Amino acid sequence: MSTDVNEKFHAERAALIESTGARRRSNGTYAATVGYDRGEVIGRDGLDTSRGTAALYTSTPAWHGLGSVIPGGISDIGTVLAVGQIDYEVDKVPVRYTYDGSDRVMEERWVTVRSDTGAALGTVGHRYEVFQQRQIFTFLEDLADTHGVLWESAGALRGGRRVFVTMQVPDSIVVDRGGLDDEVRLFIVAVNSHDGTSQAEVVVTPWRVVCGNTERFALADAHSRWAIRHTSSGLENLAEARRTLGLTVKYAAAFEAEETALARTDMALTEFHRVIADLWPLDDDATDRTRNSHARRTERLDAMFRTETERAGRTAYAGERAITDYLDHVAPRRPGKTMTEEIARATALIEGADDDTKSKAHRRLLLLTRA
Repeated sequence: MSTDVNEKFHAERAALIESTGARRRSNGTYAATVGYDRGEVIGRDGLDTSRGTAALYTSTPAWHGLGSVIPGGISDIGTVLAVGQIDYEVDKVPVRYTYDGSDRVMEERWVTVRSDTGAALGTVGHRYEVFQQRQIFTFLEDLADTHGVLWESAGALRGGRRVFVTMQVPDSIVVDRGGLDDEVRLFIVAVNSHDGTSQAEVVVTPWRVVCGNTERFALADAHSRWAIRHTSSGLENLAEARRTLGLTVKYAAAFEAEETALARTDMALTEFHRVIADLWPLDDDATDRTRNSHARRTERLDAMFRTETERAGRTAYAGERAITDYLDHVAPRRPGKTMTEEIARATALIEGADDDTKSKAHRRLLLLTRA
């Protein structure tokens, strides 16, 4: 079977619009009333509309129907930037303010500004280096030229504070060929930011970015990533990313081998419980509240594992999928004073809060394949 998280998400969101889980708004969009998207406006999803239309190009129609669709994709980066409405540059200008009747300049602080609209994107320090779209994205052209890869999507989010491009990796991963035949398509996603709150990133992920949620999921589910800090030396990481992205096909083969080993390794429910006990140990002197929370987590993971085994069998692969899905979509989050739980969960996804736990689970499950 083919595992395409994009198609599944597309179907879920389309169904949400048609269900009682979304409330139609006067401007034709919908507000989600249930689930992790509760309160979010469906039909916008963070896409920038500074130029009057959604800043999005995609080779495949997105679930929300927004953006410019060019079937078959685009091969030229200049066209990608223009159609995705991310062909603007960003300037760094001093912070000026008026106080006591005089104009003043704030030392050591600057504002990042869009060249096309003049909109302020964020405030940054003196070491912050602006990376233009072409600087971050053009290096991916090597993959397009060498492997004939097309640009799948491009666009801007949150008023242009974040921009992205997506390319599909030429060869899919097939977990357990001839057995489960679980095909996973991978994409290379590059994200640039201009507000000083995050670094630029290049990731290999199963998600094609077409909105704010899929950007978060792409970063959360990344199989590998390269971070690029906004400093004068930050672009040096592009050279490393450029070299290692050329090894993406080899990486995919190694990842496929590991996942196939998991899919071919039987795992009883008791062994699954031992794995999650290693990930979330319970101290002997734990309070009743902690013990109750631990029991609820184990019960939920148990149910998710049983559900996943209906598709993938009682295997270590099913165990990994259950743990990953739990961390991404079920694990409780403690929101800050200005956050809802949904925003806290999205923040955790962006920041990769559970990456260590996912990696530990993967390594722990791989031990079973060598037993």
